[in-house]
Amino acid sequence: MKGIFVILDGVADEPCSIFNGKTPLEFASTPNLDYFASLGNVDYCYPIAEGVAPQSSSGIVSLFGGDFRDVSRGTLEAVGAGISFKDGDLVLRCNFATIDNLHNRKLIDRRVGRTLTTAEARELAKAINEKVRLPFPFELIPTIGHRAVVVFQGNFSANISNVDPAYDLGLSVVNASEKVPFSEPYDDSSSAKLAANLVNTFVQKSYVVLANHPINARREKKGFFSANFLLCRDPGNKVFEMKKLPGKWLGFGYMPLEIGVAKIFGMEVSSFDYPEMKSIDSYEHLKKGLELAVGYATDMLKTNFSRYDYFYIHFKETDIPGHDNKPREKVKLIECIDKEFFGFLRLFFEEHHARLLVTAEHTTSCRVKSHTANPVPVLFFDSSHLKNYDGRFTEIDGLKGRRFEGRALLKKTLFV
Repeated sequence: MKGIFVILDGVADEPCSIFNGKTPLEFASTPNLDYFASLGNVDYCYPIAEGVAPQSSSGIVSLFGGDFRDVSRGTLEAVGAGISFKDGDLVLRCNFATIDNLHNRKLIDRRVGRTLTTAEARELAKAINEKVRLPFPFELIPTIGHRAVVVFQGNFSANISNVDPAYDLGLSVVNASEKVPFSEPYDDSSSAKLAANLVNTFVQKSYVVLANHPINARREKKGFFSANFLLCRDPGNKVFEMKKLPGKWLGFGYMPLEIGVAKIFGMEVSSFDYPEMKSIDSYEHLKKGLELAVGYATDMLKTNFSRYDYFYIHFKETDIPGHDNKPREKVKLIECIDKEFFGFLRLFFEEHHARLLVTAEHTTSCRVKSHTANPVPVLFFDSSHLKNYDGRFTEIDGLKGRRFEGRALLKKTLFV
């Protein structure tokens, strides 16, 4: 039977006082998700393992049955953005960010307040590529908003730590330090020492360029954060393909990471260009982006349902309010997806038979503004085997059900 696998990025959360102890997912009105839950099962899952706080890349790879240690966030984003590199090149995911100064390196905002436009990022990257001189060729490539990828050409070890306090070795660091660390080698090899030194030199020289760039002068004049630093994390140095999944898959995503994951698992990919920010209200922009994403996802299913066995659909937006401690905004985005996407699916399933699997690749807590090790709820619905379930797709109801480990989830649901 055909299957639809939906990841609601970071949708799971913790109880919020403004919702009288309910999570945003519990508080949200989700009649369509409730409908699917009532005729299916709601369980829970540790995307990697109990006690582990995944970052998005490791959580998604694990849910597809892979070992997250085989790939890096840097190389996944490069693959997803169509950035070429070869084995031995050092590839890292970057964030344009804001620090107080290069000496203290106190992290003010790791995403420049979510107000950096892709056009601004392109200009800043262009300046770095032109003005920073290193002993090895490199290129900084902006992707969407504050996100970027840097590729150092050569033959480097990737066994180095991040220039980023919030993530380490594919995992999220809870209660991370405010001070940005420099990279350090994880072994005594000359290649690892060289790689760490190269990344540190790169971020320091880039700071000088960014801190003096006219774009940042204009941003500060308007009261915006200065994009004066590059957080660099999750290095990789090789192209890696996972074992191909059973059946013919079509993946839908619009961020480089999700597209990269789809590609390494052998999927064909459907995507669209995420809209440029045209308002200083990042959540107005987020809502418009989500509405477009839902439209493209529903069109993809209608157009391609007969041609593929399985579909992977990823919505990024539910993760972002958790990082910003904006639970009310998280509720609005959850309700939008429920109404527009799962409302469509409810009608779609009246004419098409398939299995539906819905979960998240990690919990994103508004309280701590980061990923946590908490389990995520799992909704499984089979249109040919309807059940009578008394519960909702929420964290608390999930804990009443079966326990899954991330790498086994597809085998025990869609692939049964």
